[in-house]
Amino acid sequence: MPTPPATPPADDHAAPATAPAAPPAPVGTVRPGGRTARVREAVLKAAGDTLATDGFATLDLTEIARRADVGKTTVYRRWGTPGALAADLLTDMAATSLPRADTGTLDGDLTANARLVVKTLTDPRQGRLFKALIAASLCDDQAAEALHRFYEVRIAEWSGCVTDAVTRGELPEGTDPHAVIGAVSAPLYYALLNTGHALTEEDADTAARSAAEAARAGVWQSPRPN
Repeated sequence: MPTPPATPPADDHAAPATAPAAPPAPVGTVRPGGRTARVREAVLKAAGDTLATDGFATLDLTEIARRADVGKTTVYRRWGTPGALAADLLTDMAATSLPRADTGTLDGDLTANARLVVKTLTDPRQGRLFKALIAASLCDDQAAEALHRFYEVRIAEWSGCVTDAVTRGELPEGTDPHAVIGAVSAPLYYALLNTGHALTEEDADTAARSAAEAARAGVWQSPRPN
């Protein structure tokens, strides 16, 4: 669930053009300095802008190099394919996304999570960017793997909302944190991709409330061993 940044920042993991994108760094990683980092930042910003404006089908490395004012050879050597570039963008977004909320209650935390998802998906740039990255994942293996890692990182970041709720006695022991957090964002992404429904804060609150009620009812509680 995303808590993606307004403008995708960068980390310093550079994957060879023929290799899968590097695994995401810990959330909140500080962007390092140096020419390599500046080149990567410029290229990823150009790629994000292109994806948000024109979609994955138009992601051309030569044009990205021109927009980023970076040598074409550098871009081809470092990323190699549009799919690898999209994957690196997702890796970067996962590594630098916002940390989870800690309101002190399950309902407060899940509502904050859902509202952040809606804020991201309704942002004029980020909403289109996520649609483009999801489209990329459907036709490129590297992009698909990176998208899966992105959501693994974001769900892991927010799973503390659930483990804290278990500790406070708000949820039953054995509640699966990943399942609860996934249940918050799933209906919001469904609405974004399949219904054309314009997401609202009310949708966020409904998704959070439904997930919290189901969790309290033990829907995602692991069976106790005999």
